[in-house]
Amino acid sequence: MGNFFTDNKHLKFHLHHPDMQKIIRLKERDFRDKDEFDYAPMDFEDTIDSYEKVLEIAGDISANIIEPNADSVDKEGPTIVNNEVKYARGTEENYSALKKAGLIGMSLPRKFGGLNFSIIPYVMAAEIVSRADAGFANIWGLQDCAETINEFGSEELREEFLPKFTQDGATGAMDLTEPDAGSDLQSVQFKATFDKEKDVWLLNGVKRFITNGDADISLVLARSEEDTQDARGLSLFVYDRNHKAVTIRRLENKLGIKGSPTCELVFKNAPAKLVGDRKMGLIKYVMSLMNAARLGIGAQSVGISEAAYREAVKYAHERSQFGKPIIQFPAVYEMLSLMKIKLFAIRSLLYETARFVDIYKSYYHISEERALEPEERKEFKNNQRLADIFTPMLKLISSEYCNQIAYDAIQVHGGTGFMKDFPVERIYRDARITSIYEGTSQLQVVAAIRGVNTGGYLNQIREYENRTYKPELEFLKKKLIGMTKSFEKSTGGILELKDDELLDFHARRLVEMAGNIIMGYLLLNDAVRDDEYQHAAEIFIKRAEANNEEKIFYIKETGNRDLGLIKQVD
Repeated sequence: MGNFFTDNKHLKFHLHHPDMQKIIRLKERDFRDKDEFDYAPMDFEDTIDSYEKVLEIAGDISANIIEPNADSVDKEGPTIVNNEVKYARGTEENYSALKKAGLIGMSLPRKFGGLNFSIIPYVMAAEIVSRADAGFANIWGLQDCAETINEFGSEELREEFLPKFTQDGATGAMDLTEPDAGSDLQSVQFKATFDKEKDVWLLNGVKRFITNGDADISLVLARSEEDTQDARGLSLFVYDRNHKAVTIRRLENKLGIKGSPTCELVFKNAPAKLVGDRKMGLIKYVMSLMNAARLGIGAQSVGISEAAYREAVKYAHERSQFGKPIIQFPAVYEMLSLMKIKLFAIRSLLYETARFVDIYKSYYHISEERALEPEERKEFKNNQRLADIFTPMLKLISSEYCNQIAYDAIQVHGGTGFMKDFPVERIYRDARITSIYEGTSQLQVVAAIRGVNTGGYLNQIREYENRTYKPELEFLKKKLIGMTKSFEKSTGGILELKDDELLDFHARRLVEMAGNIIMGYLLLNDAVRDDEYQHAAEIFIKRAEANNEEKIFYIKETGNRDLGLIKQVD
């Protein structure tokens, strides 16, 4: 009997990060629930023990139910029966197991039946489930919708809908995209009109590319204000499928994540309830929802990468050529080593980002109960800013690395990997979507460049730089300091030109340069806690240094004339 939590010591390493003391104290409000709920933890150690026990359950279900079902789910996929999505047999079995284990609504407050877990173990569970089946992770992971209701809905809305997730195991969906409004969500034309006689909002229009579109509970972005064309006219609504006012027009036939139904939906006078305030749908609520989804894609990318890497290592040990296992050939073991280092780097970036999110969200909920102290407010704002700039960087880099790792896993398998005889073929197809949905890599750059323009990344890099490192790590720190100086010089040179087009052209290079430095420091911080990570830090930083130097050279050599040449495409 395998277990995808206990067989991966790196998960427990990140779960025991020093910041977890603060995160748990904030989330548990100094353990005030212990007298009201018999399953509430008594102290920090009790909380960590609860996290580990639940993650072991998630690891067991993932290894022994979800992963064995992945191949049949990929082949069978969902269907439409009587205007309802019918999951593949394996998907139903997977969800039932997680529901019985109480893993729906993990982060919700206990008064609504949740476990009140912090973001870290929830993200860790998402990584574990994604390793087993990335497509199924989408269905399970859309419980993020419940967290949005908890964060922004009225108490009445929370009491009505949150128990549906925790007690009934409700599924969720984000109904955002339309045929003519994909990345440009402020162009949404889907209508919400208020019926005064019935005292209800009615939704009308078409939504497209909706993951798990026939969910029990859907969050729907709609234009509630007449004669508006921008984001200020959009509001967020919650729709319950029991109203049966939605027609499933089609299921998309996808390259990968085939067990996850992607729907085109037609709403016709569908009754719904407003979440929060009017006009704040996109500006506040959906941006928060999307950031949560992007953190989830980060976890999905790491989980897929873990699965791809393990398949590649296993095959490289088993496959012999020229009288020895192929893992003994430099061309192969270098490839595997780089896959492993990239996996370590994005996992560290994932949990660093999740820690920022954890702290700021806890302070947000505390601020609903009482006024924050000046130091608390400062910490709240700082972690919120860091979460806002780290999340798009995480989504960009983790999804791109995920695609690279899955690509190399196929390469290690050779011709066999191109066939459907091994799981790596499915893993490779599943990986491809990570850099596309919930905002393409190109859109993540648009969001992440703010961290360059405002100095947000540089400030955090300085914070890492000021930490104390072991003497044997100083030579790596010096490399990172040199990389930082070069990054600062390149960034300053571009910003001084005040040329928006040139900045946009180099934006991805600048964000990736910052990411290389940040991941280098994160691996260095990991090496302070465990010597095993020094090897990963050394290889990553040396390669990152070379990668940044290449980018800097190209930035120096590229001017407006080059942009003119590059734009000459047909």
